[in-house]
Amino acid sequence: MHTCPVRSSMKTHQFPAFDLSHLLRTIFNPLRGENVCILIDLDDPEDVVDFAFLQNVDLTIPRKAYASFYRELHNGVMQQLGLGRCDFYAFETTGEHNRELPDAVLAPDGNAYILEQDIYPAYDIFLCITSFEASAPLAAAAKKHNFRGAAMHGLNSTILRTGLSVDYEEVSRETEILRKGMTHANSLEIDFEVDLLHYHLHIDLGLSEAHKSDGLCHIGPGIVNLPAGEVYFIPQDATGSFPIQFEDETLAIMHVDRKRVHTVTLIRGNPHIASEWQRRLDRNPSMGTLVEFSLGTQTLPFSGSEIQDEKILGTFQLGLGRNTYAQPRCPLHTPLLFSPHKTPEILVKHIRMKREGRLELLFENYQPAPYLRHLLT
Repeated sequence: MHTCPVRSSMKTHQFPAFDLSHLLRTIFNPLRGENVCILIDLDDPEDVVDFAFLQNVDLTIPRKAYASFYRELHNGVMQQLGLGRCDFYAFETTGEHNRELPDAVLAPDGNAYILEQDIYPAYDIFLCITSFEASAPLAAAAKKHNFRGAAMHGLNSTILRTGLSVDYEEVSRETEILRKGMTHANSLEIDFEVDLLHYHLHIDLGLSEAHKSDGLCHIGPGIVNLPAGEVYFIPQDATGSFPIQFEDETLAIMHVDRKRVHTVTLIRGNPHIASEWQRRLDRNPSMGTLVEFSLGTQTLPFSGSEIQDEKILGTFQLGLGRNTYAQPRCPLHTPLLFSPHKTPEILVKHIRMKREGRLELLFENYQPAPYLRHLLT
């Protein structure tokens, strides 16, 4: 059995104190008089009445939405930014990432409203702080109603004091540097090792443009995920195989041909997980399509929440399913995250990029190689 060493991908980083005014000014560059809406999800939306959910210490995400965003906005941040008003609503949790949001929301005064009719048209900036990702339905609504916003699902204390405390102008600059250093590549070659067995995945990029997610959303419509900091590619083709480690530490191999996972083979662990994946692929082959390869660009600590952990330099994701690549980015796929904390049994020995006639080493054992370090310095 191999367990990857867990190391920081870059030198120790110091973070300033969380500053909501600075975050909102950097991300949105809000105009005077703009209105802000904070959305949370609750198993029982009635718990938002009189902010009753604050009495439940287990509801950490909505409690942080209230304390670190709603309360701070009303305690001076609205005045600093010249905002019009800030209101707070809850909807019933969807239970899955990027499912359509419920029509009804409830306000702390007990009044009920309809998202499409009452809420979306009334606000300029949305802060959606939920347990499950809502960026896809919000992005669709933003295009219709011309608002902008941020999805911050899985928010926790580590994210507040690190991933949301950075300067997003700097995040944008660093991400663009890495994007330019990898755009118009021919292909990527990824070498994996599990239990001394080796697997290889070839991703054809076809000289396509690399994209970035940097967190800036000055002009609507648009929804960003925060924390941000990714470079991502739309594969033209892919062949080979790659291992995947599930939440219960079950390990399996995904076999890929013509950009699609067609077979799942169990290495060890729960056979029902591998067989369920195989059934899903057989029923709906498109869900196995490799639609995205993304790389984190930031020096951040592991938070236990993928919204931050996928942005760490040294981690990467393979997106299976479907995706829309109109701006703003709107993911509708199943992301498979590879990191020393998330997939410790999987050694990613090398990620190489063929570009401009050269084969550049990008990462080795989840660590950025000299090529990327040189770009950042």
